[in-house]
Amino acid sequence: MKTTFQYGQQLLTASIALSIAKDEIQGILTEETRKKVRASASAVEKIVANGKPVYGINTGFGPLCTTMISPDQTRKLQENILKSHAVGVGEPIPIDISKVMMILKIHALAKGYSGIQEATLDRMIWHVENNAIPVVPKQGSVGASGDLAPLSHLFLPLIGLGKVHYKGEVIPTQKLFQLHQLASIPLGPKEGLALINGTQFMAAFGVKVLERFYNILAHADITGAMMLEGLLGSIKPFSSELHELRPYAGNQHVAQTILNLLHESEIVHSHAACARVQDPYSLRCMPQVHGASRNAWLHLKQTLEIEINSVTDNPVVFDENHTISGGNFHGQPIAMPLDYACLAASEIGNISDRRIYLSLEGDTPGVPKLLLKETGLNSGFMIPQYTTAALASENKGLCFPSSADSIPTSLGQEDHVSMGSIGARKALQVIENVEKILGVELYCAAQAVDFHAPLKSGKIMTALYEHVRTKIKHVTEDQIMYEDMEIAIEMIRSGELLTIAREVAEKEGLELETQWSGDFDKW
Repeated sequence: MKTTFQYGQQLLTASIALSIAKDEIQGILTEETRKKVRASASAVEKIVANGKPVYGINTGFGPLCTTMISPDQTRKLQENILKSHAVGVGEPIPIDISKVMMILKIHALAKGYSGIQEATLDRMIWHVENNAIPVVPKQGSVGASGDLAPLSHLFLPLIGLGKVHYKGEVIPTQKLFQLHQLASIPLGPKEGLALINGTQFMAAFGVKVLERFYNILAHADITGAMMLEGLLGSIKPFSSELHELRPYAGNQHVAQTILNLLHESEIVHSHAACARVQDPYSLRCMPQVHGASRNAWLHLKQTLEIEINSVTDNPVVFDENHTISGGNFHGQPIAMPLDYACLAASEIGNISDRRIYLSLEGDTPGVPKLLLKETGLNSGFMIPQYTTAALASENKGLCFPSSADSIPTSLGQEDHVSMGSIGARKALQVIENVEKILGVELYCAAQAVDFHAPLKSGKIMTALYEHVRTKIKHVTEDQIMYEDMEIAIEMIRSGELLTIAREVAEKEGLELETQWSGDFDKW
């Protein structure tokens, strides 16, 4: 039997939202929540009945907020807003992100401050449980009144319009209705506005960013540790007494993680008495650079947890006599952390590319230039670094903060916007590029380690190295490399190396977690 999550009541986290989207957890509405939802919808009906102007319930929207709408037209008003605001363009966003959008919106509306009907929430849950996920174009939100355009597309199917992803196809909503004998939901007063006001587009992307950012951070420590071994780097810069003097949680976590990964490494101990005084920054400063990005990830996690448990539509209905038209829909609180995360992810790729370049220089005893014994006729690993350089440079161009921009909309009513939706999409694009850079680093690091045989690493890193070598062979002469690179990239993307590291640590009774893992490994 599936674990359940109580919409509107329990604390939602990014991992829970993703688990609901993967059908591992079932989201439900308790009777207590249903009572709150019904009370809020009743309050809205009473507002309409008494005729007192309340924004979005019996007035127009945006610059039309002073235009009164008659009671008999309030329902039509809500359908119109879905139609008129569904103006997104571009390719559809990934299905899993559309599904997370729906899950986040259900949770926010179920808190009982939005005037949503119980039947509307039930239909939204039906879409989640039956994997009938609305098609949402990726462009068109400025993150002002939240994500108006994408949320409008997300909820067109409630009124029988738009398209859905269903059983591997994109079909019109009307076809879905025919397949399941469904009918449109008659939207009540304020419902259309409640559905499309909110930050669920950028927050859903943020949830995905958090997941994949975590994965590259964990694997950057792994590829960095393997490269440290391959280039005979020192482990002294990872000493706990050093990092206690500058005690950032991310720095300390990374330093201890790398020491745990390299525990009892023959390769590391083989050069303990060497004459090298210090390593280049890309090796020596992994705790500081990876750690700073870890701290950025933690900030995003904390911000997102507040965001996805908040009420972000407008107006907020406390009761029939108390409504507030405010700005909880404004995306700025998460737009800025998403830009920070974008930069932090880019830096992981940047330092990884530097380690790749370092591995090619031929300055490490026993490790040949370009990671190949015979060069001249062979170019060795020279050109994969061109790929990582291109990806790192592309990321730098994507790091301009979207939240630094603002363009007035809605005839000046919305005169400052967050552009958080753009920042969220951009952050995910940067992370995808970093996954590729780390894959190439893994490819190069394994090649470097080969030259230290018969010396081995410790049990964890040996298992990781041997796993790589079951899929990618040592390179002895020029060959087609992109296929091996794709295999290595998929190892990063899939998270399989981290899984192996944890399994070995548990089996062998080795430390892998640190005292900071509660912050950095649970989200």
